[in-house]
Amino acid sequence: MQQLQRIANREQEMLVVDLEDVAEYEKTFADLVSRIQNNTRRYVNLFSEVVDALMPMPTKDISDQDEVIDVILHQRRERNEQTEGIQEGFPNHLLRRYNLYFRPLRADIAMAVREVRGLHLGRLITVRGIVTRVSEVKPLLLVNAYTCDVCGSETFQDISSKQFTPIMDCQNENECKKNGIHGSLHMQTRACRFVPFQEVKIQEMADQVPVGHIPRSMTVQVQGPLTRLMNPGDVVHLGGIFLPIPYTGYQAVRAGLLTDTYLEAHYIHQLKKQYNDMEITPEMRAKIDQLQNDPALYTKLAHSIAPEIYGHEDVKKALLLLLVGGVTKTMGDGMKIRGDLNICLMGDPGVAKSQLLKYISKVAPRGVYTTGKGSSGVGLTAAVMRDPVTDEMVLEGGALVLADNGICCIDEFDKMEESDRTAIHEVMEQQTISISKAGISTTLNARTSILAAANPLYGRYNPKVSPVENINLPAALLSRFDLLFLILDKPTRDDDERLAHHVTHVHMYNTHPELEHEPVEPVLMRHYIALARTHRPIVPPEVSSYVVDSYVRLRKLSRDEEEQKKSHTYTSARTLLGVLRLSQALARLRFSDIVTHLDVDEALRLMECSKESLLEDAEKERDPDQSPQSKIYRIMKDMAKAGRGSGKKRKTVQSRKKRLGKGPGGERDSDVDMDEDYDDSGDEGMEEIPIVQIRARVLAAGFTEVQLNDTISAYEDLDLIARVANGSRIRFISVPES
Repeated sequence: MQQLQRIANREQEMLVVDLEDVAEYEKTFADLVSRIQNNTRRYVNLFSEVVDALMPMPTKDISDQDEVIDVILHQRRERNEQTEGIQEGFPNHLLRRYNLYFRPLRADIAMAVREVRGLHLGRLITVRGIVTRVSEVKPLLLVNAYTCDVCGSETFQDISSKQFTPIMDCQNENECKKNGIHGSLHMQTRACRFVPFQEVKIQEMADQVPVGHIPRSMTVQVQGPLTRLMNPGDVVHLGGIFLPIPYTGYQAVRAGLLTDTYLEAHYIHQLKKQYNDMEITPEMRAKIDQLQNDPALYTKLAHSIAPEIYGHEDVKKALLLLLVGGVTKTMGDGMKIRGDLNICLMGDPGVAKSQLLKYISKVAPRGVYTTGKGSSGVGLTAAVMRDPVTDEMVLEGGALVLADNGICCIDEFDKMEESDRTAIHEVMEQQTISISKAGISTTLNARTSILAAANPLYGRYNPKVSPVENINLPAALLSRFDLLFLILDKPTRDDDERLAHHVTHVHMYNTHPELEHEPVEPVLMRHYIALARTHRPIVPPEVSSYVVDSYVRLRKLSRDEEEQKKSHTYTSARTLLGVLRLSQALARLRFSDIVTHLDVDEALRLMECSKESLLEDAEKERDPDQSPQSKIYRIMKDMAKAGRGSGKKRKTVQSRKKRLGKGPGGERDSDVDMDEDYDDSGDEGMEEIPIVQIRARVLAAGFTEVQLNDTISAYEDLDLIARVANGSRIRFISVPES
């Protein structure tokens, strides 16, 4: 009754009858739910008649929301009151200001389109599919209104089908028929009742199509408040009445006795909601808070991406940042700066590139998976089609348009035709698609991240040939990728053995081996990312100067590599933007609104990792040791040199030349010449750093606490570091320059 009161006050348009409630409260009529399911259209009318009888009077003034039909009905009532004895009834459907819908039972299994049969006609069914085309919203005529040119009375005609015959003669018995006059009727459009109408096409999901078949589609008609709730690319469960409809016009001549079918939508359930539309329940919020407080959050979330796939830690971290994304900025003059990341995975066959792409397309709310050879330029951007409802030329969005505000995964990127690949250039930088065809000139939004996977030119990476020849992609395209990972399959006994154990475990037990961290469920990860994307981190001045210095250093390295002819990627201003986007994504992941030095360091580390696989073995030998312990020690050493810890730095020679007091050996009241006994070469960087700061930095860099403890123990044995202050600080006994 509260809902009916809101409908009477014109505050609500939908009246949803949940069949779960009917099943719960109508215990005496055990078969009422099944009757409603088997003859839904009839029960819509029955329920509407009951609602009309129960409808209360408005409790507030609604005259400001009156339509023309309300004014006519009000005038008719006043005339009836003046003319005693004559009561003209009004059809109830004229007074209805609501749409009545049935929500299916939760136990109903969503069917594929090909499973819908003739026995389902007139029944309430649930169908699962992906929305491929959505028509524009048009007004649908429900009640036609006429005015007599003789007596001026109004006549209303109920329209229930696509075709109707207009009434020509006045039916008013009081005026025209009494005087024997046949007044002609004229249609009054303002007094007619219209309802928003939209036609949607849904198609079967790929997992529902049998071998050797193509996906089938179904027409869905949506009316009233349910319009504009679906977009192309949405995966939905649609509850509605399966009904037949005869062909009309020229189609009827060609079809003969055949009849078309459609689904009259009553309930729409989005399976993969966009980040903005996600509702976070208190239970989910508690899980997110617990996850946020985890010190190894970054590593844990990265390992949760495709846990069945062995290794590729840095690639998974990059894919996690791809899901989070940077901040898209709009300038005052309308110019946009892209925030979405683009990543290319280039590698040998059998390194699970396609599986990673498939996983990302499933986790992302709007993920579209396509392959290079099977995608034309039109299939990626937009095609000009003829709308079957209005017969107008319309644009049908391709894969990049369907992935708007999502991720477009393109496999076999190297096998695309050059003409088709050019369609992606504009999308990757400007995030729009400009189209001029069939008299339509427009710009479509394609705010999508692109995740591409490609094989090297010779099938496998050829180390004897330069990287540029191996990659075989134009430089203009490569510079648009923020990260380009080259995943090489180099045979090493330990790695191969671990990989084989991992793969056989997955095949034997149908699950991944136990990880160090329990992987995060995809649903929780999606909600966590949705919350992370609400933050808009900024870059403070001190971090900004650090980014500038890092970029200048990268440019210098790039120039040196070019001179030595070892370069395979070009460091440009896009590289600088890529570092900023990665840093913002890392800050978002912590729910922070400020980018820190650590975020920039991790972004630069990922960029280095993406190039690392190309270093030849000789170069790797010249490089420092790449073991986790050496990397952690180098992080600690950098903190000591930079004085980043808020520790107690021992005063060096410059701060005190000569004084009486405690000497370096601990002696008291001795006149010590600091210039002679205090050798500043070894102790210049002597520093005590809180172990808490070291742990935070090391965990943020993707290492574990076990590796940190092993490193401290190993370097203590070498007498390079020592724990002081009851083990809460680390002191460097000597900090070597190299």
